[in-house]
Amino acid sequence: MKNDIMLQEGNEKMELLQKKNIILGCKPKDKETVIKDVGNLLYQSGYVEESYIDGMLEREESFSTYIGNGIAIPHGVEEAKKRIKHSGISIMIFPEGTSWDGNVVYVVIGIAGMGDEHLDLLSNIATKLSEEEAVQRLIASDVDTIYEIFTGKE
Repeated sequence: MKNDIMLQEGNEKMELLQKKNIILGCKPKDKETVIKDVGNLLYQSGYVEESYIDGMLEREESFSTYIGNGIAIPHGVEEAKKRIKHSGISIMIFPEGTSWDGNVVYVVIGIAGMGDEHLDLLSNIATKLSEEEAVQRLIASDVDTIYEIFTGKE
C-alpha cells in the first residue's frame, strides 16, 4: 500500500475517504453511539452493509479499539468482513473529547478494510498519528486539511 490512503476495488475505483465522511465539532456521546455514528457514515457512503455496524459493536465488546494518544479506531470483527463492499474510513473529531473506556478520545476513525487491508489501514493511521502534535493538528484542522492528511492530495 502506498503512503496515501486510496485503493481500487475490482473494476470500480472508490476513494477510501470522502470529504463528507469527515465530521468536525462532534459533541461528547457514549461510546456505543459514537461507534454507530462512525459506522453509519461508512454505510451511507456505500462502503459496508448496514449490519457491519453490529460487527463494529461486537469488536468493541471483545476489546477496546482505543489505541492511545486520544484516538480510537472502531472496526468490525473478522466475521463482519463479509459485509464490506469497499474499503473505507470515516472520521469524527471531538474537540472537547469523548469518553472511551475511561480514556478521553478526540479522534475516532471508523474503518472497513477488505481482506487484509484493515491491517494496512490501521498501520497507516497509527503511523500518521503517532505524534501528539499530529493529533492536535488534526483536531484543529478543517475538512480539506484532514482529507489532504489522509489522502495525500488536495
